[in-house]
Amino acid sequence: MNDGLNAVYEELKRLRLEGMDRVFINDNTLEQLQPCVNQSTASVASAIDLQTAVNSGRVPSPPAPKAPTSKKSNPIDAPLPEPPIIKIPDGDATQRMQWLKEQIEASPFCQEQLRKNDTLVFGSGSINADIFFCGEAPGEEEADNGIPFQGKAGELLTKILSAMGLTRESVYMTNILKWRPKHNKPYGNRPPTQEEMNYCLPYLKAQIEIVQPKVIIALGNATVPGLLGPAPDRNMSEIQGTWQSFGGTPVIFTFQPSYLLFNDTMKTKRMAWEDMLKAMEKIGLPISEKQQAYFLPKQ
Repeated sequence: MNDGLNAVYEELKRLRLEGMDRVFINDNTLEQLQPCVNQSTASVASAIDLQTAVNSGRVPSPPAPKAPTSKKSNPIDAPLPEPPIIKIPDGDATQRMQWLKEQIEASPFCQEQLRKNDTLVFGSGSINADIFFCGEAPGEEEADNGIPFQGKAGELLTKILSAMGLTRESVYMTNILKWRPKHNKPYGNRPPTQEEMNYCLPYLKAQIEIVQPKVIIALGNATVPGLLGPAPDRNMSEIQGTWQSFGGTPVIFTFQPSYLLFNDTMKTKRMAWEDMLKAMEKIGLPISEKQQAYFLPKQ
């Protein structure tokens, strides 16, 4: 049960990093959490009773602390090797992308990062795309089938593309990290570390070199340090909606679809949609009056 609570805690921390300020919990989840809450309350009450007994002189002192027990190593703390050196061979875009995919799949280190039944998530879409969508890392559903942006968040991204007059097949999609980040909890996902993203950057840069997009749309808070490098005063709230550059390609940072699902407000939707409009304008896509008015108050 404690593992479940820890997983909830880690997921809430991740959502807070994304800027989320509210979550919705159904009755079934509350029922599962209630025994943990009762247990925690009982533990606090026992501690208060013990301290009261100590203060009154009925017991000489609280029990001696237990000797520390060994803990399993945390996969997040494991040292990473140096990032790979990628030299893309000659050939057409299809051949070069297939070669790159094979390099990742043949990497012993990448394979070591996979949980049981997980797969590497390379990328999908058009290798001649003008728009290159880049997320942080695969989640459980992506690692299950090897395709980026799946589940409800993926469905929302598909709807956003449709509103832009695009399809998943007309853009290119991938993540900085090519595997679902490991952690010691039985449930949930965690954001990638800076070291993990640094390791996978050569793969990402190679994908961008092959596709040669006109713009990159980066989705999620962790893509900011992932693409631009760590900086204490630079985060999503500071640069969301502004044009930056990654390897000479214009990049705009915006919310990931999972954030939009939880922070379901007209204001947030409009902020994300304005980022899509900027990308459309950048590559010369026509924008109708109807598209311009999405998620604005009706007159």
